[in-house]
Amino acid sequence: MVERVRAGRFAIDVLYEDNHLLVVVKPPNLPVQADSSGDDDLLSILKRYIGNKYQKPGNVYLGLVHRLDRPVGGVMVFARTSKAASRLSADFAGHAQDKRYLAVARGEVIRPLELEDALLKDGSTGMVRVVPEGTPGAKRARLVTRPLARRDGLTLLEVELFTGRAHQIRVQHAHAGFPLWGDARYGGGRPGQQIALWAASLTFDHPTRHEAMRFVSAPPDEGAWAAFRDDIGAYFGVCF
Repeated sequence: MVERVRAGRFAIDVLYEDNHLLVVVKPPNLPVQADSSGDDDLLSILKRYIGNKYQKPGNVYLGLVHRLDRPVGGVMVFARTSKAASRLSADFAGHAQDKRYLAVARGEVIRPLELEDALLKDGSTGMVRVVPEGTPGAKRARLVTRPLARRDGLTLLEVELFTGRAHQIRVQHAHAGFPLWGDARYGGGRPGQQIALWAASLTFDHPTRHEAMRFVSAPPDEGAWAAFRDDIGAYFGVCF
């Protein structure tokens, strides 16, 4: 960790920073960018951080090249130059990077599953659902989910994304019969439960040096994650 940025109740760990990139750990329940809630957002907080640290007057440039749902935490990369933003955006659009998530699902997943569905987003409600192939406006979504451990009717999963659709991991797991623990929108999560979905690993090419960079972050040891403390430790022990 390079630094820790504090904003209200949120603490944002900075994993890496250079003239082109800013890699951080997004806290759960913090929106990535400004929305209708009017709440503070990660992009604005990080722009203030850069402006204050480097005494940059006016509007600081920081490019948003990918997103995480508001309730989800984990590793994110931002671009500090327009050149880096263009190259990273192209890589994310072409799925040239490697994104791995950890999740806790309800039910026992006994083998790796490749999930491929057509997803359609309702523009008025923001809800996403699985629809038949060929449905107008639907987008193909594909992921592989691998069980790491099972305990008390729950399964710890590693999820590898091959497409980046809105709410993809949550919707596809729910449709497959394994809703994510604490997911109030798609999984029947109860008030006070924190969704068990975490962006654990991100690998991408540096936009100017063209070398592979990999960053990892473990989920907090609370909620559904607490039951898998040792399994998560072993997972990151291997990953490092």
